[in-house]
Amino acid sequence: MATRALTRTSEMMPLFDDFLRPWNDWFDSGFSGRMITVPSVNVNETKDEYQLSFAVPGMKKDDFNIDVNGSTITISSEKEESTEEKELNYTRKEYNYSSFSRSFQLPNEVNKEKIDARYENGVLKVTLPKKEEAKKLVANKHIAVK
Repeated sequence: MATRALTRTSEMMPLFDDFLRPWNDWFDSGFSGRMITVPSVNVNETKDEYQLSFAVPGMKKDDFNIDVNGSTITISSEKEESTEEKELNYTRKEYNYSSFSRSFQLPNEVNKEKIDARYENGVLKVTLPKKEEAKKLVANKHIAVK
């Protein structure tokens, strides 16, 4: 029995894409007109530590939750904003809710007791220091062939 892949026909899809575009744009950009995204993370390893860097502008340090459960670290955030503007003939209310959650498996050599986090200039930096015995291990070693 042959397996067949389902494909879209090129003649019909542009018609549907154009027809559904207003709704797709509305849902894709969220209700506030902003894109709904999960921040990317940069991971850097040095001899002494791992560092996770998240670009999350517009947040405050109190907006973040960082939890370690066993060998998993979870970085999450929830933020609600609402504004109300009253004039003589109208009232305008806006509401925005954004959240994200990222979880990572911690390497065995991370010292969980000394994990540190700082938020500066729109970047959340989580430092995962290595245990002393892991720092002493030789990362690079040349083996001579006998």
